[in-house]
Amino acid sequence: MAWQSAMAIYFLFWALSVFFVLPFGVRTTEEAGIDRIPGQADSAPTHFNAGRVALLTTIVSAVLFGAFYANYVNGWVTAEMLDFVNARGR
Repeated sequence: MAWQSAMAIYFLFWALSVFFVLPFGVRTTEEAGIDRIPGQADSAPTHFNAGRVALLTTIVSAVLFGAFYANYVNGWVTAEMLDFVNARGR
């Protein structure tokens, strides 16, 4: 696999991992015991830490990419194993 392909796939894992990481550790104003600002949504987080989210996302995506790359190198699961449509007809 070319390093450019590996970086592109890692970036895709990173972008997907953001959505896994975002909900964890979020506290609303009600949970934190802070008064809401007029017009603020009930679900708005009190203190958003983008650095923490980026760090956790990088860790999660590195683990996922590591599993993907290990599968790529060792061939544990191949495309032929996942072809359920054509396997039935034959």
